[in-house]
Amino acid sequence: MKITVLTLFPKLFDNFLNESIVKKIIQKKIVKIQIVDFRQFSKEKTKRVDDYQYGGGAGMVIQLPATVEAIKKYKTKNTKVVLLSPQGQPYSQIKARQLSKNKDLILIAGHYEGFDERLINYVDEVVSIGDYILTGGEIPTMVLIETIIRLQDKAINNESLINETFDNNLLDYPVYTKPLKYDGYEVPKVLLSGNHKLIKEYRLQQQILKTKKYRNDMYKKYLKENKNAKTK
Repeated sequence: MKITVLTLFPKLFDNFLNESIVKKIIQKKIVKIQIVDFRQFSKEKTKRVDDYQYGGGAGMVIQLPATVEAIKKYKTKNTKVVLLSPQGQPYSQIKARQLSKNKDLILIAGHYEGFDERLINYVDEVVSIGDYILTGGEIPTMVLIETIIRLQDKAINNESLINETFDNNLLDYPVYTKPLKYDGYEVPKVLLSGNHKLIKEYRLQQQILKTKKYRNDMYKKYLKENKNAKTK
């Protein structure tokens, strides 16, 4: 898989690409990630890419030429172009799985007051990671990269992907490790029983209870899709 990131602040990705699971997946050559400063496509002597907005208003707007030229440079017939914007469709694990099936992605990280609205004619999809405002689209872009590349074949142990939070409209089950007792709190005895059937049943029940407590919206979806589900 190949991911091209268009950004005005490429150095923000230095640590992200050289730490933890992201670094390992890149080293395995499962994913190729290139960070492109689309400022280099500006035709102005100062490499300026922003200007005041028509009609007045606060904040500078990123102009079309440099961004569009960058897209044309790296886009092929198989490329999906995704713009990161708070005005986009809400991001989810389902969307991560959909995007992970693409072999070539261009992710565009905005900044300032945003892009000239006409950029929408050059992208395939607009995605938002949440209903809040950030200074730029670099962090949202990192979110998409990590959620997408970990779903690639052989990126991580497939067993780790089973029963993850948001799969089947359920949060993940609670996990425990040593010590068995700490400050009066103990590891549930069923996890020490060695009875895998009971452990599996216990974990599913805990997933349901956690979802009901913390994400009632997901819990309702789960009940709707699993009408015979047993809940306490």
